[in-house]
Amino acid sequence: MASELASGAVTSIGRVPDHTRLPDESVGGSVPILNRFKIVSLLREGEQLTSGCSDTETKIKIATALSDFGIEYIELTSPAASEQSRKDCEAICKLGLQSKILTRVRSSMEEAKLACDTGVAGVEVVVSTSTEEFSNGKDMADIKKTALEVIAYIKSRGVEAIFSTEEGFRDLVDLRDLYRTVDQAGVTRVRVADTLGCATPRQVHDLVSTLRGSVSCEIETHFHNDNMCAIANAHAALEAGATHIDTSVLGIGQRNGITALGAFLARMIVEDRDYVTSTYKLPQLQALEELVAEHAQISVPFNNPVTGFSAFSHKAGIHSKAVLKSPSTYEIIDPADFGVTRNVHFASRLTGWNAIKGRAEQLGLAMTDDQIKELTQKIKTMADTRQLSVDDADSIIRSYHLELQA
Repeated sequence: MASELASGAVTSIGRVPDHTRLPDESVGGSVPILNRFKIVSLLREGEQLTSGCSDTETKIKIATALSDFGIEYIELTSPAASEQSRKDCEAICKLGLQSKILTRVRSSMEEAKLACDTGVAGVEVVVSTSTEEFSNGKDMADIKKTALEVIAYIKSRGVEAIFSTEEGFRDLVDLRDLYRTVDQAGVTRVRVADTLGCATPRQVHDLVSTLRGSVSCEIETHFHNDNMCAIANAHAALEAGATHIDTSVLGIGQRNGITALGAFLARMIVEDRDYVTSTYKLPQLQALEELVAEHAQISVPFNNPVTGFSAFSHKAGIHSKAVLKSPSTYEIIDPADFGVTRNVHFASRLTGWNAIKGRAEQLGLAMTDDQIKELTQKIKTMADTRQLSVDDADSIIRSYHLELQA
């Protein structure tokens, strides 16, 4: 992939890319910043979800929550999309949030002026270089000329200029030359997007490594999740020298969405707990996801990283025993960092006596280990005949304890 980016070769979906590197494309030149990344939360992606709600009040609530959480950048729908989109952009810019507000426009002077007039801190200029984008109708020389004019105007307004191509992994033209040109023009950062969701972590690492060796500005990356690689791709991008990762709450967005904020932070807290916990207010994540889920009319998945109801649940006896003694045995993340708790499930045929002992202690009931083991067999026997609720299991535990006192 790196050599294709450099040579301008075209990569089609399904074709295995050539990973041969050119002499100047050594990964050793990239500088991973796994503990200095910045997050761009795409509020506009939520509007692209079919069930998403896009009224002004909802946008303000979510933008405020994202800012309070510690998100560095919030990207809004283009003010050129509609008059209400323009008004919403202005309204959120006037909130005085800690997050920097961004929007995106096509490579058009008219749209750039409209965006700058809303008061945003940054404007992303997006162009299509894909051979599949027949509506483009421009050659590379035209793309460069127009982009440079628009970038110069945005900078003249004292606004951050960000340059983005629409699709960097499906069909590759000589993007490196294009990115070098805008980098020399003084953009704050360049953005590469896997809009189709077809990239693999290896492809991402190759492409971003090459880009890192070609530009001196920041690098933002955008990954769709059609093949469930968005989190892995974001991590690979940071390893290769990217600086900013696009996310959305719960990963919602076009089709299968993009890199999910919570899942990305679950990955990154393993890399550098101190950086993640000091930069973002992680205990607010669950409320943030519930807020977005409510307005998007969706449910938080049961297996959602960190906040799904099964994220820190343990049921098998061996697992339960180990977690009760040393949580890190089966938990790579401390749930307390995110303000959630683990659940050792004890009301099943799979339960072990250590789980029952832990529950008895929670209920304030003292019993010997031999008594706990006998009690455990009673619960297992009952669970073989029907499904038990927590209340059912607690009732068995209390009844057994009363029998011991008789």
